Amino acid sequence: MLETPPQKPKTPHHAGHRERLRERARGAGIQHLPDYELLELFLFRSQPQGDVKPIAKALLARFGSLAAVLAASVEDLMTVKAEDSRGRSKGIGAETALDLVALHEVARRITKEEANKRTVISSWTALLAYVRLSLQHEPREQFRVLYLDNRNQLILDEIQNRGTVDHAPVYPREVVRRALELSAKSMIIVHYVARHIMDLMCPPRLCAWPEPTAQLTKS
Repeated sequence: MLETPPQKPKTPHHAGHRERLRERARGAGIQHLPDYELLELFLFRSQPQGDVKPIAKALLARFGSLAAVLAASVEDLMTVKAEDSRGRSKGIGAETALDLVALHEVARRITKEEANKRTVISSWTALLAYVRLSLQHEPREQFRVLYLDNRNQLILDEIQNRGTVDHAPVYPREVVRRALELSAKSMIIVHYVARHIMDLMCPPRLCAWPEPTAQLTKS
């Protein structure tokens, strides 16, 4: 009688998931990952074995957002439970909870540091001083956008396009998309036309709307 060969154990559905997720993060860009996968990448470090996707999703379901997950206390984080693919209950241990709290503290300090260093553009005079310093040696036309927060602090000064001596195309949809990404409260559009000349457009609360073209003189 022929003996039936022993069956090979089934490969867990999550086998290879960690490397696939890392490859996707490297290839498409980590900024394109959904929140639960970003959490997974971090949890890989704290929990080197097993499927962490259920616990990442449970964290978001419990607290409502990625920001709320990271802002939660160690005690609250440790109350979160989830079932893995085998029906086993898994939770957040003290070490993993502390890692998440530490990540939040790192983000908080970075944000505070950036806020303390931001340039404040609160008047037409301050705007002219800033763009004079930034553009006085630029040889070609360019279109740049200054994105501000609700305190008129500069979030980002971004060159949208550099052109030829007298041509710099720009796409309004990209400008608006970028503003939404940065959660900007207002924008200042700087169109550098030629050496020493520029067009400026800024919100009424910031500028007294003088002549739309300002002379860029060397200091």
